Amino acid sequence: MPGAVPNPLRDVLDRRLPRIAGPSVLVLFGVTGDLARKKLLPAIYDLANRGLLPPGFGLVGFARRDWAHQDFAQVAHEAVREHARTPFREDVWRQLSEGMRFVPGELHDDDAFDKLADTVRELDADRGTGGNYAFYLSLPPKLFPTVVTQLKRSGLAESEEHAWRRVVIEKPFGHDLKSAQDLNAVVDDVFPPQSVFRIDHYLGKETVQNLMALRFANTLFEPIWNRSYIDHVQITMAEDIGVGGRAGYYDGIGAARDVIQNHLLQLLALVAMEEPLSFTADAIRAEKEKALSAVELPEDLETATARGQYAAGWQGGASVVGYLEEEGIPSDSTTETYAAIKLGVNTRRWAGVPFYLRTGKRLGRRVTEVALVFQRTANRVFSHTATEEQGANSLVIRVQPDEGVTLRFGSKVPGAAMEVRDVSMDFSYGESFTEASPEAYERLILDVLIGDPPLFPRQEEVELSWRILDPIEEHWVKAGRPEQYESGAWGPKSAHELLARDGRQWRRP
Repeated sequence: MPGAVPNPLRDVLDRRLPRIAGPSVLVLFGVTGDLARKKLLPAIYDLANRGLLPPGFGLVGFARRDWAHQDFAQVAHEAVREHARTPFREDVWRQLSEGMRFVPGELHDDDAFDKLADTVRELDADRGTGGNYAFYLSLPPKLFPTVVTQLKRSGLAESEEHAWRRVVIEKPFGHDLKSAQDLNAVVDDVFPPQSVFRIDHYLGKETVQNLMALRFANTLFEPIWNRSYIDHVQITMAEDIGVGGRAGYYDGIGAARDVIQNHLLQLLALVAMEEPLSFTADAIRAEKEKALSAVELPEDLETATARGQYAAGWQGGASVVGYLEEEGIPSDSTTETYAAIKLGVNTRRWAGVPFYLRTGKRLGRRVTEVALVFQRTANRVFSHTATEEQGANSLVIRVQPDEGVTLRFGSKVPGAAMEVRDVSMDFSYGESFTEASPEAYERLILDVLIGDPPLFPRQEEVELSWRILDPIEEHWVKAGRPEQYESGAWGPKSAHELLARDGRQWRRP
């Protein structure tokens, strides 16, 4: 009506209102895998439990199993009861399960995809899902071209009128630059770039998103977030488990391709990027791409990188076997389970500041963190004995498992003498907010259904990451076997020597 007063409760800028997905169908390929059972199905239920999925929502599973619709619903029910973050509510489950369907078949089977097309269209009629379809490819990357081609052949990839189609691709996005470009060409032939969502679940974690808030919403940090104050940056993702049931996937991939190319280089980009013009997807991605474009490899890759394989040892009080003794791993495998690299970022803000990235399996504990280590003070006022127990100031962003931020600085020890020792100021999400942080996959699945892409890397970022990693991988191929390190330790000797050459040492998380 002309001149009508707008309803303030419907203002898109009002942050009190939760973002709720519109009517849609999520088609889940690889529904029998661990990722679907432990993460995706529970996340979908948690979204429904939080009231963020509409009544017009459908979930279709596709796999080789000879299941009926109720069999899939039962499997999903068990996964939800075991792994969901929020309490189980029968009324929520009933509404969600009414929209569940299952289509059995092989990925190369035309009839199965024709049946899938009929099934989602029936859901449009039964549940009012509006012809909006998202296809989640929880599959090995080598199968992506088959699925995407089938979606095109069956007509599922074509949107009608105002309906949308989106495809979700799990990492790794290729195994080098060439394969990433080939994969993108296949996907790009079927879906426009704005309809392709590349999942990096680390970008869905609250603490990773808080990196931007920490920098750009506070006057406190941004003035010292540069080479004038920061000595170096350490980005760590450590796991205390071995390869387990992932041996078939992991061997030949390795720690660097599995973690550094995506998770850790994305974290580096968020730390190193300049302030975006806005928090739109294009503005954030543009700044991340600038940061990745400025990354420089050291001249001597032999002394600026390290890699290792875990050997037998003790972990959590139990004796564990080495990587080469794991079931499904060849005894002559040269795949690394630990990787560390030193990088530079050639911008005015970061010139001369080394970024040290490391990841590994069977390390001392499970932790992911970003540590900005500040330059030491001259300490002319204090004697050496007064500050001998003080280290460098540091700001540590803990991504997992205890999400939060720690600021470490020197303080006087109570007593008559002037003695300075390190203390910590600690912020923890669990203590500061009454609402628990949602799982990363909750946020990312909701963003897919809404069509909000800032947390999803686009192809340019993927290619830039491979341009950084490919020369390192080529060097390692010529370098022989990875160095062995004891399970439960913090990596091979060469990794500690990497920092020792620069007069630094790894943080003990």
